[in-house]
Amino acid sequence: MSADTTQLPFSAKSQSRSAPPVKRSSAREREYLRPSEVEAMISAARSVGRHGVRDAAMILLMFRHGLSPSDTLRERTAELVALKWSQVDFSGGYIEIRRVKHGHDTVHPLRAPELRALRQLKRDYPDTPYVFVSERKAPLSTRSVRQIIARAGLLAKIPFPVHPHQLRHACGYYLASSGQDTRAIQDYLGHKNIHHTVRYTQMSPQRFENFWRD
Repeated sequence: MSADTTQLPFSAKSQSRSAPPVKRSSAREREYLRPSEVEAMISAARSVGRHGVRDAAMILLMFRHGLSPSDTLRERTAELVALKWSQVDFSGGYIEIRRVKHGHDTVHPLRAPELRALRQLKRDYPDTPYVFVSERKAPLSTRSVRQIIARAGLLAKIPFPVHPHQLRHACGYYLASSGQDTRAIQDYLGHKNIHHTVRYTQMSPQRFENFWRD
């Protein structure tokens, strides 16, 4: 982690502009989900409705790739709803992540669970350029995404209301708790400012594993 403490060539004036944003108070019990809770939501989403495969795949990709939905109902450039099949490389096992809000675009590897889910989705919803679509083969609205995630949280008996951004946060906290490098997590999530990444590593219990020797 020594790379994270390297002096950056910023002036005191520019440092003040890049200070971490003021944390807002939240009514939610937690701003992130644990992996076991995500798995429960995936199972719950898969078991209900006519679009269970789609909804389960959506939760899986949001978690594993930190895909960001939009908080604005009219916003159509959110990473999830704008995801196209042209960004998925089945033969190579990669997915191109195009970040919003001036984030850094990245290419992520796809593992077996995601590849299986995406191939099934491709079969179930053919002839559309978008990965996640409605019955009319139009891109899902961000409002629909919020409703799907909230329903999955209820069915999975998560003890607080679930919001899509909690899946993105779950990705960050999972990577940090796995001991991944902060700079690598920053690149993976497309954070332009590392201050947004540090909050994940600050809460990682992995930092304290050697404090007690029982």
